[in-house]
Amino acid sequence: MNTSTMTRDYHCTISVPVSAKEAFERISQVSDWWAQTLEGNSRNLGDEFKVTFGTTYVNFKITEVVPHSKIVWEVTDSYIPKLQDKQEWNNTLIVWDISSTGSSTKIDMTHVGLVPEVECYEMCESGWNRYAKDSLFKLITEHKGLPYQK
Repeated sequence: MNTSTMTRDYHCTISVPVSAKEAFERISQVSDWWAQTLEGNSRNLGDEFKVTFGTTYVNFKITEVVPHSKIVWEVTDSYIPKLQDKQEWNNTLIVWDISSTGSSTKIDMTHVGLVPEVECYEMCESGWNRYAKDSLFKLITEHKGLPYQK
């Protein structure tokens, strides 16, 4: 994938006053910041999990783990009923890059394949801003995220 495409993928960054190890652990607690409807496991290489939001669902497989540094989730199946291409997320990647400097840890999240040209971009950007930027941040800093509930 060329660099010009990479910079167009959805991306957000949060900085938190915890160790890279703690940030890494909190990202893996998907049901505490993204969706309480989590099925499966979301911690280790090879784990598979599913999140559901009403009739919308996304299945993931963890394809890369570098402890306290990087996590990659591959979308293996999805269904987003509001979209024309209801499987628009299929074969996209969620990449978590974690790095520490002093007493602060930076989390860079990139949804590779979620670019402005796709139908879901605005709706999904709003969702990621809510969950990755706000809810995950609150989970890490206040020990209570704002995940989707049934």
